[in-house]
Amino acid sequence: MSILLFLGVLFVLVLVHELGHFAVAKWTGMRVDEFGIGFPPKLFGVRKGGTEYTFNLFPIGGFVKIFGEDGVGDPSARPASILSERNEGENQAGVQPRYEEDGVLTGEESTDTESFTSKSKWAQSAVLVAGVTMNILFAWLLIAVAFGIGVQTSVGEEDASARAVLAITNVLPESPASDVALAPGMVIQEVSANGERLSALTPSKFSAFVASHGGVPITLTYILGGEVRVAQITPEVGIIVDRPDQPAVGVALTQIDTISRSFFDSIVDSFLYVTSALRDITVGITKLAVDALLMRADFSQVAGPVGIVGLVGEASAFGIASLLMFTAFISLNLAVINIFPFPALDGGRLLFVCIEAIKGSPIKAHYAGILNTLGFALLIILMVAVTWNDIARL
Repeated sequence: MSILLFLGVLFVLVLVHELGHFAVAKWTGMRVDEFGIGFPPKLFGVRKGGTEYTFNLFPIGGFVKIFGEDGVGDPSARPASILSERNEGENQAGVQPRYEEDGVLTGEESTDTESFTSKSKWAQSAVLVAGVTMNILFAWLLIAVAFGIGVQTSVGEEDASARAVLAITNVLPESPASDVALAPGMVIQEVSANGERLSALTPSKFSAFVASHGGVPITLTYILGGEVRVAQITPEVGIIVDRPDQPAVGVALTQIDTISRSFFDSIVDSFLYVTSALRDITVGITKLAVDALLMRADFSQVAGPVGIVGLVGEASAFGIASLLMFTAFISLNLAVINIFPFPALDGGRLLFVCIEAIKGSPIKAHYAGILNTLGFALLIILMVAVTWNDIARL
C-alpha cells in the first residue's frame, strides 16, 4: 500500500509540474507536439489542437515535448544545406520542415514562430518556471485543504479538547525512557503504577504522577505505527538538571489536538506555511549541495525513493490531512530542486536562457546537450547514493 501511495503521489506531482510547462507553452504560442501521461512505451494517443495526448505504460509522471526546446527548429541549429535551400527561395512563406532530434525530416511542417527558440526570452523563461510555479501553487492548495480538514497541532493544556492526545516530543539520552526505546512521535495511551491509573493524560499530570512514583515501575501503554505496545519504566532522580531530586523518566511531552481552520484562515496560514517551508528547504538543499561539492555531505538526513515510500506510509497512517501535508512538502522540495541552476534541471535551462539574453546569441545546442548530459549523470549518481543510504537504513 505504501508503494502504491508513493507512486500515486509521484504521478500527481510530476503531472502537475508538466501541466505548468504545457499551459504556458500553449499560452505563449509555442507548438506542443506531445503531452504524455506516464512514461513510454506508448499505449495509445489522441491528437487534438496540434498536440498528441499520449497514455504510456509506466504511470510515474508525465512529460511535455515543445517544438524547438532542444535547438530543433532554431535556424542556427539547422544543416547548412537546408539554409541554402531557404536562401534560394524555397519555402518563402516562412514554413519550415519539422525535424527530429537527429535532423531527419518528418514530412510535417511548422512555422518558425511556433518554435521555443523563436519566442522572446521572457516567454522561454515563463515556460521554464511554470512547472516549479505549479508545484508551489499545488502545495499551497493541498495545505489549505488539510488545514480546513484539520491537522494535528501542538496545543496548550488549557486549549486542548477532549480528543487531544499526549505525545512524546523528545527523549533524553541515557535516561530511563531511552533505555526502553521510547522515541519522539509515540502517543501515550495509558499510564499506571501499583494499580493506580493516571486519570487525565496531560504533560503536567504525567510529570506529577511520575514524580510521586520514584523507584516504582510505571507501565506505559503507547501507540507506535498504529500498533499498541507496552513498556515498563522506572523513574530516577538526577534526570532533570534544575530539579535533581525529582524523579523523572527523561521525556518531553505535549498535547496534540486536531485543529480545523476557517476557509480564510486556511488560505492565509497555508501561504505562510509555504513561504516558511520554501525558505527552509532552499537553505537545506543549498547546504547539501555545497557539502557534496566539498565531499563532506551527510546523506543520513536525506530520503530517496525508498525512504519516501516509508514516509508516505507513515503519513497516511495519521489520516488524509497528514498525507496531504506530506504530499505538499514533497511538491515544495521538487520545486526548489528543479529551480536550482544545475544542468538537466529547469533552473539550468533557465540559466542558459539568461546567458543567451546577455550575450545576444544562442548557446550552441551541441554544448548545451553535453552539459545537460553531464548534469543528468551527476543527478543519477546522487540518486544512487541516496537510495543506497535508504536501503542501508532499512
